Formats: sequence, C-alpha cells, structure tokens
Amino acid sequence: MLVPLPEGLREYAHRAADPVTPRDAATIAVVRDGAQGIEAFLMRRQASMAFAAGMYVFPGGGVHESDREPLNWVGPPAAEFAARLGCDTELAHALVVAAVRETFEETGVLLAGPDAQTVFGDTTGAAMVEARGDLETGRISFAQFLEANSLVLRADLIGVWAHWITPAFEPRRYDTRFFVAALPEGQEVGQVSTEADRSLWAPLSSVLERVDAGDAAMMPPTAVTCRELAQHTAATVLAAAALRVVAPIEPRIVEVDGELFLETERGEHV
Repeated sequence: MLVPLPEGLREYAHRAADPVTPRDAATIAVVRDGAQGIEAFLMRRQASMAFAAGMYVFPGGGVHESDREPLNWVGPPAAEFAARLGCDTELAHALVVAAVRETFEETGVLLAGPDAQTVFGDTTGAAMVEARGDLETGRISFAQFLEANSLVLRADLIGVWAHWITPAFEPRRYDTRFFVAALPEGQEVGQVSTEADRSLWAPLSSVLERVDAGDAAMMPPTAVTCRELAQHTAATVLAAAALRVVAPIEPRIVEVDGELFLETERGEHV
C-alpha cells in the first residue's frame, strides 16, 4: 500500500545534515478483544510535542539509564529477548524494562505481579497513581518500584513484534522495538499521561479506515503494526509474535510519479 510521506515530515525530506544517532526506545501495543474484534489502546500526542505531534501512538518512550538496573523478573530471560531483537543482553533487559515502565507510567497498565502465576489487579488506586508519578519524574526506578511493592516483572506477558528506526532525514530519531501484550485481566487503563490530549480503545478495523481516509494520523510504524495486529485476536498475539522474524526497518524516501512515499528496506511501501 502506498502512503504519502506524512505532512509533518515533508520539511525534513531533503535535509542534508548528517543523520542524528537514534535513541533506544520501546513501545507496547496493548490489545484486548472487543465487539468489533481486536482493539488497541492508542493515545494522540499533544500538538505541542516535538516528536509525532498529533499522531496516534502506542504507549512507550526512550530507555532510561535506570532501566538497566537488575530487578525481579520472571518469564523468558533477557538473553532470549536479545536473540530476538539482535542486541546484547544488557540492552534487551533495558528495552523490556523501558517498555513495561513506560506503559505503566502512561496508562496504568502493569505487566507485573506478585509471582510468576499472577498479575497485579486494579492499578487505579491512590498508591499506584502516586507511583506512576514518581516513575515519570525519576524519583524512583522501576526496579525500586517493584521491590517496594513485592512484585516481579512478567516478561512472559509480552512478545517481540517489530523493530523500526526513524528515517535518517529526521532531526529527532529513535531506534524503537515494538512489543505486544494483552490487557491483563482485572486491569483498566487509568488516567493517561499529559503527553496525550486524547486516548481510546480503538477497534483496529475502524481506526485503520479513519487513517486511510485522512481522519486520523499515525506514523507509518504504528499504522503497519495496527494492520498486522488486525489479523489476530488478543488471545493469539503472543503466539503470533513468537513466530515473527524481527529485523530492523529503516524507511527511506522514494518518489513515485512526483509524490513522496516512505519505503521500507524490505521493499514494502508503508
């Protein structure tokens, strides 16, 4: 499918400066099954944001130095994630922690529990809301949060989905690993981050129609991920993730009949 270069990127399309080194980042597509099929939780970034302003995104963000700290972890080890992501074990650990931490900070969805068989329940109480704020401001690390609440990170609840690198022409770049997870039973999304001006559980079939019609904006990696996830259910995304071959995708600009498009290294138009 051909998608024109997003309007917000056109001013950088012919940027001649040396590429900026991308920052490591992680995001989780949190999904659930609804009346219209699989739904994903999406947030629309404030128009004032420096990156992806006005775009619908999954919760996520950059890796912090504290994400490298050892912590209570159950499920597939970091080495297994490293093999899937094509990076060293230390970075894989930090990416998984960043993904889980950012998702909790921004939405209240917590992929952690008291042990390997259980997951935390309601996260909308005052103590959890305060903890989210403390994590966001850096007062505590995610390792400290887990320790203080006798919790373990449930790495078995997330799957590796994709790896996208912001195109070289953009002035703000991220090396982002995309993960997937089903909304844990008993949890609800809480008040979302102030970085977003709108949030919703979006049936992927309908939100993609809005994107195609120009009524909603998404960066290509988000749109591609939504299209791929739309072929599954929340109950099957982890199994689907385990079968995927994940390689870095760094879109490049191509011109077709005078129009600018983004094309992936795999030769796909996005």
